[in-house]
Amino acid sequence: MNSTQLDVKRVGFVGLGTMGAFMAENLIRAGHELTVWNRTPGRAKHLTELGAVETSTPAELAMRCDIVITCVTDAPQVEEVLFAPNGLIEGLREGSLFIDCSTISPTKVLEFSKRLAQRGIAMLDAPVSGGSEGARLGTLTIMVGGEPDDVERARGVLSALGNNLTHLGALGSGQWAKTINQVILAGTYLAVAEGVTLALKAGLDAEQVVSALSGGAAGSWVLANRSGRMIDDEYPIGFKLALHRKDLGIALELARGVGAVLPVTSLAATFEDGLIAEGHGDDDNSALARSIRRLSGL
Repeated sequence: MNSTQLDVKRVGFVGLGTMGAFMAENLIRAGHELTVWNRTPGRAKHLTELGAVETSTPAELAMRCDIVITCVTDAPQVEEVLFAPNGLIEGLREGSLFIDCSTISPTKVLEFSKRLAQRGIAMLDAPVSGGSEGARLGTLTIMVGGEPDDVERARGVLSALGNNLTHLGALGSGQWAKTINQVILAGTYLAVAEGVTLALKAGLDAEQVVSALSGGAAGSWVLANRSGRMIDDEYPIGFKLALHRKDLGIALELARGVGAVLPVTSLAATFEDGLIAEGHGDDDNSALARSIRRLSGL
């Protein structure tokens, strides 16, 4: 099968976690013939009720699809889904397109793409940002690396997942952009946590302060969507703190490779290490505020 014969309606989705389950649902609602697989059983019931087909192995999923998307934890999980026995590589055909929406190192993207290219399978790295809200609403920001023709082949599928798709260049470019996204978020989470804590310590109505600031230069997604959790000191899951720490590890490694210094990222990583050690790794990333509040006596 060559690229011109690819049926973009036959889509497979692997990884039905906090983000992936919503993303898969949006593909069904957009009219795609969806096949799903998840390492932990029991996550696909809602999707099969909407018309998806669940398979017992990634290989079986790949046999049914021409475009396959993964959204899993890290590079080892992507590698396992692709290349382990009964992995996607056993079912993907020449001309198929593999899209990874996980957040992994750009180095691993290039490694995986070379192995896939030996079978005539194209790859895009397409990490996403926007949290569980964006995944649910189909408003994710999608940062894409890969060949222009492959991006165009995938555009209709990816547009079901997000409304801000940017092709940044060659393979790995999407992951570089996602790394930068996580670096900026690290600083923003810390800054909002400090601002909220200062408002509380000053005896102000912190919600009123946030409302006042949101329309000005201090406005941000984090201020609008996560300050309330920091005020209440409650952190229901949107994006796991442990996953953000994993992403900061990628950022710090890449920064060393190119000679960049990331002091704020390093500080955020240190706070996150402590929170994870205390059992808060499954909290939302806004739980960084726990550290600032504690240091301030709240």
